[in-house]
Amino acid sequence: MSRKDNGQSSNGKRARADEASVERPSVGSVTLSDVARLAGVGTTTVSRALNHPDQVAQKTLKKVNQAIELTGYVPNQIAGALASRRSHLIAAIIPSISNTVYAETIKHFSKILRDSGYQVLLGETDYLEDQEETLVRTVLSRKPDGIFFIGINHTAICRRQLLVANIPVVETWDLTKTPLDMVVGFSHEEVGKAIAEYLLEKKISRVGSIWALDHRAQLRRKGFLETLAFHGINSKYVCDVSVPTNFGQGREGLTRLINEGFNGGAVVCSSDTIAHGVLAEAQTRGLRVPEEMAVTGFGDQTFAPFTNPSLTTVKFDRELIGRRAAEVLLARINDEKIEEYIIDVGFEIIERKST
Repeated sequence: MSRKDNGQSSNGKRARADEASVERPSVGSVTLSDVARLAGVGTTTVSRALNHPDQVAQKTLKKVNQAIELTGYVPNQIAGALASRRSHLIAAIIPSISNTVYAETIKHFSKILRDSGYQVLLGETDYLEDQEETLVRTVLSRKPDGIFFIGINHTAICRRQLLVANIPVVETWDLTKTPLDMVVGFSHEEVGKAIAEYLLEKKISRVGSIWALDHRAQLRRKGFLETLAFHGINSKYVCDVSVPTNFGQGREGLTRLINEGFNGGAVVCSSDTIAHGVLAEAQTRGLRVPEEMAVTGFGDQTFAPFTNPSLTTVKFDRELIGRRAAEVLLARINDEKIEEYIIDVGFEIIERKST
């Protein structure tokens, strides 16, 4: 029969302390012993109250919790992780915290993990592989139970560190036949091909484009330009912009294309934010969209249906990526069978009035 801890020490005597005489420590970190002394119980009882509260008498549990609240004690999770081999920490490494397109994925990824007893530590690479390498090294020293990435490109050193660490890893927002462990996303090169084919179906052959200088946008650019070239179209009006993208880059990008000789057809943009800027610049110049110039974006952000005119764009399920990434990561952590290590969530072109 199980027996609840009532706070008595091993010699049968309650380890009482005069609560009035115990003061909150003024220097140094609060320890488990400080909490035990204030609560009038042994350290084993405090440990059990933290890890298995159902095994501690309610009266004793109340005293321990009051002592924890009074002292501000924070349990040493690293020590617990060493004992259990679980840190209940998941690292999420993303290119930018200022780019809102990633927020929905992270939100749904984090919720599933929180509901499963894990906390998510967020790290930003600023689109730099060297920064990611440094961040991964730091994160691995904290012994996370798993790592989530947006993106599949890593330095050779980073890949080696992750493989040696031998922990579950899920890469997202892209596809590869050779993931580090698991990948949940879609093909950016196929997105580029689909946009080109969409414009060709509309008999639009004069095209300018504005692309962010990040790996995924450049894959879309590659698929787009190669598809046009396959159909005998040489699109020389191409503009690259830095990341993260912003509204002003769309206005400046269209200005550059026009200065280089572009005078109508379609402008393909690597993000909805850039496309929004292009629409604004076109309006300022008196260019009618889509009659004189069609515009496409990427991402189907919340403002896309409400631009003037509404923006044709590429939609993919950011929520689904977050949920599936969390599910497969948890399955790997728990040594459950995984049916798919490469998960393609697909995409679709949402046609609106800008084309």
